[in-house]
Amino acid sequence: MTAWMKTADLCRYYKRGPHEVRAVDRVSLEIARGDFLAVVGASGSGKSTLLNLLAGLDRPTAGHIEVGGERLDALSRRDLARYRARRVGMVFQSFNLLTHHTALQNVETALFFDGTPRGERRARAQEMLVRLGLGDRLSHRPGDLSGGEQQRVAIARALVKRPDVLFADEPTGNLDEENTRAMVDLLGTLNREGLTVLMVTHDIEMADTAAKRIVRMHYGQVVADTGGER
Repeated sequence: MTAWMKTADLCRYYKRGPHEVRAVDRVSLEIARGDFLAVVGASGSGKSTLLNLLAGLDRPTAGHIEVGGERLDALSRRDLARYRARRVGMVFQSFNLLTHHTALQNVETALFFDGTPRGERRARAQEMLVRLGLGDRLSHRPGDLSGGEQQRVAIARALVKRPDVLFADEPTGNLDEENTRAMVDLLGTLNREGLTVLMVTHDIEMADTAAKRIVRMHYGQVVADTGGER
């Protein structure tokens, strides 16, 4: 495996009252471009903290993060924001859609800050929503969409900027069984098309179905790393 994203002795510690919480504790990983990695573990195991570090949403206390030969932990705040805006797609359990915006407008927001002309923003957002089966929902607001449809809008928003990697934090946590299966199928399709996917989940059965590789965390440390190409 040729590492495209890697960490070395990555740590994220913080204080909770008089106690030190070691949310991520000396984690070293190597991730190939095109991989589908699921990070699993109980609540408090550090999996979401690890994802936030890799996505540039948080900074490490110690250790290194490298993506495509670039050290994230050494970037300025501005360069880290540029990394998030241009190279990273994010999907969350809570969808995080703007309630007063249509599906189309929600997806367009991902392109507001990278200089994409307005007409191109609209065209790319519409194309992505159509591709995800939401061509007849462009003008619908989140309150008029089902949970599965809202999550697909969130994924369209993440993908419209053509990221190098998709980070998904509990992407099926608010979905029923049918929509969970549909989401797993969609993520698998995107990965087979070449997108690198890193997913955090507590659902080990779903992770085993979806991912090529599973990393299990416990109290901030990696305790198992299994799988490979499937």
